[in-house]
Amino acid sequence: MYYDLKFMSVPLPEDIIKLKNYGDFKGAEKLIEYLLSKKIPEALRKRLEIEQDIIRIVGINEYPFDFIEANKMMKETFKDYEEQELTNLKDTGKVDWLYIDGTIHFQRRFLLNLIKTQADYEARLIVKEDNEVDRLRKQELTQNVQKMKEQGSRKVKIHLKTSIQVKKEYERPGETVRVYLPLPKDCKQVSDIQILKTSPEATFIAPEKEAQRTVYFETILKENQVFSVEYCYTNQVDYVTLDPEKVSEIQPQFELSEELPHIRFTPYLEQLLDEILSGETNPIKKARKIYDFITTQVNYSFMREYFTIENISEYAAVNLKGDCGVQAILFITLCRMANIPAKWQSGLYVSQYYTGCHDWAQFYVAPYGWVFADLSFGGGARRNGDLDRWNYYFGNLDIFRMPANSEIQREFNPPKHFLRADPIDNQRGEFEYENQGLPYAYLDVKQTLVSMEELV
Repeated sequence: MYYDLKFMSVPLPEDIIKLKNYGDFKGAEKLIEYLLSKKIPEALRKRLEIEQDIIRIVGINEYPFDFIEANKMMKETFKDYEEQELTNLKDTGKVDWLYIDGTIHFQRRFLLNLIKTQADYEARLIVKEDNEVDRLRKQELTQNVQKMKEQGSRKVKIHLKTSIQVKKEYERPGETVRVYLPLPKDCKQVSDIQILKTSPEATFIAPEKEAQRTVYFETILKENQVFSVEYCYTNQVDYVTLDPEKVSEIQPQFELSEELPHIRFTPYLEQLLDEILSGETNPIKKARKIYDFITTQVNYSFMREYFTIENISEYAAVNLKGDCGVQAILFITLCRMANIPAKWQSGLYVSQYYTGCHDWAQFYVAPYGWVFADLSFGGGARRNGDLDRWNYYFGNLDIFRMPANSEIQREFNPPKHFLRADPIDNQRGEFEYENQGLPYAYLDVKQTLVSMEELV
């Protein structure tokens, strides 16, 4: 089932909110079923249908650890740990939690998030992580900035293999499955896309201009079957220095509208934007003020599934936290509100040291055209004291990317039959049986860089 997510902007009935806040998900489901059996406005009906799946995802998968389990995990992970610490972390918003049946439960990645975002806890690890890969990745990014400034551009040919497989305990051989994997799409920096190999043979390959491009498989599932695709493409990024004095008097009027529920011009965001801009009118300076606010005030944090958040941009601005995609959506929203065209781009970050999911943004200023902003990479560089790299990611991007998506919450080609594991974006792929779609907890996803060749 494809949901039109704009209906998430419809308010929930008060009694459902009360039940959700207490963590009585069974009670909330029961009330939703009762309301759906009545004659109610169609917009409210669609909102309640979406809420049924949100409750299912939050209640089962996202917050598995109660206080006792979480405390045990903390004690096994950090030196000199005292039980009161977890309460203090909860009370100061440094760990994500909610109530389930009136009892506090912590988000499934709360421990990893604590290690990534709180340096004092990373220093107290009982088993020290090997940070060599992270150090080399940051070094590679810093070197990219230097090369881009020296050369004016970089061009690489990237060869990738990605795969998806259902975990053994959820495998149902002999049943029909529909499987999707993301593909590089035609966009500003990508050209010469070649699909080298699929396993099994692809049923359909979406056009290169598709907003969320995929390769699609429909087949009878075999035991231990892996679905994979190999492809290569050319990625070229040109270095740009944005000069506010060279801004054109006439600016374009596209990519400026709301896209409910997440790109929404709320009263709070309007007040926040007025505070950020402080009367500034130059579009480059406005975009830079928005970039600076997000990269200095919105702390990086792992997120629960995006589908469970009612309004991502306002969530980031109110809670002052979010991962790469949350920060990118806030940037896009504030730029559009400031009359600066802005849009989405996402897919994979690809390098010899790490390959994984990543999101970033684009914004448009004449006469420069579309340029990039990577909020999480920029914010990370600033936190590490690399101000040159922080400034670079306002206007520029590195070469280590595979863009698969140019818009959020778009339907696949061909469409899925059931709710997607991620209905906002597509970086890992999707998998469904004849009677249900599968969440990522049921799947194994791999992304492997085969080669990266720098071109002259």
